[in-house]
Amino acid sequence: MRFEMAERTYIEAIREGLSEEMTRDSDVYVFGEDVAVGGPFGVTKGLAEQFGENRVVNTPISEGTVVGLAVGAAVLGFRPVVEVMFIDFITLAMDQLVNHGAKLHYMSGGQLRVRLTIRVQGGALGNWGAHHSQSLEAWFLHVPGLKVVAPSNPADAKGLLKAAIRDDNPVLFIEHRGLYWSSGEVPEGDHVVPIGKAA
Repeated sequence: MRFEMAERTYIEAIREGLSEEMTRDSDVYVFGEDVAVGGPFGVTKGLAEQFGENRVVNTPISEGTVVGLAVGAAVLGFRPVVEVMFIDFITLAMDQLVNHGAKLHYMSGGQLRVRLTIRVQGGALGNWGAHHSQSLEAWFLHVPGLKVVAPSNPADAKGLLKAAIRDDNPVLFIEHRGLYWSSGEVPEGDHVVPIGKAA
């Protein structure tokens, strides 16, 4: 299948992927701090107006609570997408993600599925301070049951996000903030990049 191509920034490609998946599947919800107003970098800007604040939900500043809620929602059949503003703050939700989200499928003998996507933004770039500047990707590569993706260009950002949301396993989707304003050609329409096949 051939797609028309359009120039998009990395941020726009992620937003487009989220919008398309929320349109395609009413079980896709977005949770996170300030997501209804776009989040810290504007990735989710406009989604609350498009889908309503019952599907693009601002949460308290409590990453552990939000990820725990999302794990439960995922087990019940929803496909939550949680935005954690900076990868540094995923440490506050390690128990929920690593000991529950990543393991429930195995611990239940395959009876439970955790259809969860967690978007985090990382990368040691800029002067963001000690609590906003870590690159913790390697920690998560050692967690059985957790998939980790880190797209390097706008086309893969859109395509991998769509694949992550459709996956029946928890996926940590890592966005490097140094790429946010980079641009490139992105296929329009249902462009999905299988996990493990990105550039």
